[in-house]
Amino acid sequence: MPTTHAPFVLEAGHGPAVVCLHANASTSSQWRDLGERLAPTHHVLAPDSYGSGKSPDWSSDRLISLRDEVEFIEPVLARAGSPFVLIGHSYGAAIALLAALKHPRRVRALVLYEPTLFALIEAQTPPPNRADGIRATVAAASSALDQGQPERAAECFIDYWMGAGSWAHMPEQRKPAIAASTRNVRRWAHALLTEPTPLAAFAQLDMPVLYLLGKHSPDAAHAVAELLLPVLPHAERRQFEELGHMGPVTHPQIVDKAIVRFLQRL
Repeated sequence: MPTTHAPFVLEAGHGPAVVCLHANASTSSQWRDLGERLAPTHHVLAPDSYGSGKSPDWSSDRLISLRDEVEFIEPVLARAGSPFVLIGHSYGAAIALLAALKHPRRVRALVLYEPTLFALIEAQTPPPNRADGIRATVAAASSALDQGQPERAAECFIDYWMGAGSWAHMPEQRKPAIAASTRNVRRWAHALLTEPTPLAAFAQLDMPVLYLLGKHSPDAAHAVAELLLPVLPHAERRQFEELGHMGPVTHPQIVDKAIVRFLQRL
């Protein structure tokens, strides 16, 4: 697929299609291990979202929405055929939810690792609420960006999601790409905090759902789960006692094992 008009896609294997959507400050490469594991039995497609990895950036002056992100991956969904499984992590899981609402008959199942659909919290309880932490983090990261300090912005963002000191202990070779990606932090926050889809709409998603959580994740991620899980008709909840929000990146072998077992039961 040409990267000038469509997402860059990591692709592997043959068989029933699985589309994997990555988190913010990440790329399709976070799913490389899962793709290798599934390739003998599945056709795995993992796109880079707008402004990530090798995909083009969002070029409109209009603030981006999750629906724009869904529209961007439509060529990937078309290539996947029908039906396909959607797997998403964080921002990617929020996109997966909207894509499933758009294509409910084509999505065979959903795997969601902590979708960050913070608009559901905002709709339930106006601020102050359980999304305060992410709003404060975005404000601090945005201030650092305005001062020309992208690494400080990345530190704010990464330490919120992974725990204090995580940025300082990250391998130096990984830092430049992550720091560069945080230029989009306001855009990500806008899409997640203003998504207008009401909570009740997700009751339409009657496909099997594996909802994955890390015990040590920020409260905002757990707050979204507490709203979504009772609404999704066929959701199976699985919490990893040893993991946090970035479990699919930090401990892919643990998360991938749960995903593979779920797919084997479909």
